[in-house]
Amino acid sequence: MDEDGLSIFDVENALLTGSVVQRQTDRKSRERKYVIEGRAADDAGAVTVVVKFGPIGTLVILTVYGE
Repeated sequence: MDEDGLSIFDVENALLTGSVVQRQTDRKSRERKYVIEGRAADDAGAVTVVVKFGPIGTLVILTVYGE
């Protein structure tokens, strides 16, 4: 996030307004990951967030990057 100049508000906006563009399954653990593409809070650019659901149903953010 820091390297791409993104804030937590950019991540939040991308999650709330974006859409799932890819579903991935880890070969070893069989965990599902979701790639979500949305817009930054100031609508300055695209933000990609990779997430998974934790064991108790919480959303875990794995990585975030801007384009």
